[in-house]
Amino acid sequence: MAPKKIGAGGRDSSILAKISNYEIVSQGRRAACDAVHVSKKLLKSTGKAAWIAGTTLLILVVPLILELEKDQQLSEFEFQQTSLLGTPPVGAMH
Repeated sequence: MAPKKIGAGGRDSSILAKISNYEIVSQGRRAACDAVHVSKKLLKSTGKAAWIAGTTLLILVVPLILELEKDQQLSEFEFQQTSLLGTPPVGAMH
């Protein structure tokens, strides 16, 4: 739809057009754009920090879990050996 025109000057007379020409509206628009830009950067940085934290946790925790599993398997193996062979004689403990 074409804007309404009044008079010989051909200027847009709608209220929105008049309001959008105010400096405060331009400043608000710039502030909103700046806020969006900063928000995007913050989200990106937060995502990177979360990835680094998760990766670091995996690097530190996975070897500990593997070591615990290895110790558990060794204990189970020793238990199986003692149950198969029976308890050693009293004199063999020296």
